[in-house]
Amino acid sequence: MAAGIAVAGIVGLGLLAIPAGAGAAPELPPVTAEALVSSVLTAKPAAFGGTVVLDNNLGLPALPGLPQAANGTSTARIWSDGTGKARAQVPSASGERTFVADGTTFWSWDSSDKTVTKAAEGAERKPAAPEATTDPTAAATQAIEKLRTTSEVSVDGTAEVAGRPAYDLVLTPAPTERTLLREVRIAVDSQTRMPLQLTVLANGSSDPALQLGFSDLTFGTQDASLFTFTPPPGSTVTGPSAGDKPAKPEGLPAGAAKPTAVGDGWDTVLLASMPKPDTAAPQQPGRGGAADLSSLGTPVSGTWGSGRLVTTAVASAIITDDGRIAIGAVPEQVLTAALSK
Repeated sequence: MAAGIAVAGIVGLGLLAIPAGAGAAPELPPVTAEALVSSVLTAKPAAFGGTVVLDNNLGLPALPGLPQAANGTSTARIWSDGTGKARAQVPSASGERTFVADGTTFWSWDSSDKTVTKAAEGAERKPAAPEATTDPTAAATQAIEKLRTTSEVSVDGTAEVAGRPAYDLVLTPAPTERTLLREVRIAVDSQTRMPLQLTVLANGSSDPALQLGFSDLTFGTQDASLFTFTPPPGSTVTGPSAGDKPAKPEGLPAGAAKPTAVGDGWDTVLLASMPKPDTAAPQQPGRGGAADLSSLGTPVSGTWGSGRLVTTAVASAIITDDGRIAIGAVPEQVLTAALSK
């Protein structure tokens, strides 16, 4: 969704504005916003392991397979070898989901139903990769890349995150941007230039809408076994077999169209279509069945048609009666303008 893309995982996409550590702000050499942004985007990946905490006040319900979407606090453990191999373990209501990128294959394991999904590295991942809700570094870097050209960028002092001194980088929407967001704040490690925490604040509120950041973090070589995966006995595995040609990105569900973006920066709107329900098969929430969204939001209509408007602290969406979806970190009028194009 556009809002999630715009802030790197507001659902997904992707965060407290208050200092993350207690005590006095660390004293660090002055740095310009331009230099800090450049150093983040050119920093070499580091090997690390840590715990990530997501504090969520978006106002969304729990989504199938993504309990982190609901209000509240959730945690995850993540590891990286610094060369592209990674592991994330995300608790769920009925077990745990594990994601492993071993350098050639991306693995997804759901302990609740003992299913394993694998895909070739570089192919479209289904289910989606968890970076937006588990990796502050990936989420913050994506936010910088997508928002810096439509933002006023500044450095607002220093903070301590996960025991490490950091610069506080702030991206504020340019006056021409039509968005529900007030600013995005990113704590950048003073030594490695690795983003440690991502903060999103909405207009009209002093409370954070979302926070994704490390609560503990250790740099250094990680156990190589973390970046391998063997399907547990009794699990069901889907995906290409050994020796298969690299898989092409999976097709979209029946009746769905590839999402398209209207606009750029903070007021980007994503347009997509919902998959049509398979009336011949029982619906399995979170397994590709079309969700019934008819009770969400309030009725709205316009030259684009009719549907329902759903709003949260940092995003809004219109779900049309003919199955289209427009979503972004924007007010209603920006959505309706995008639907009318």
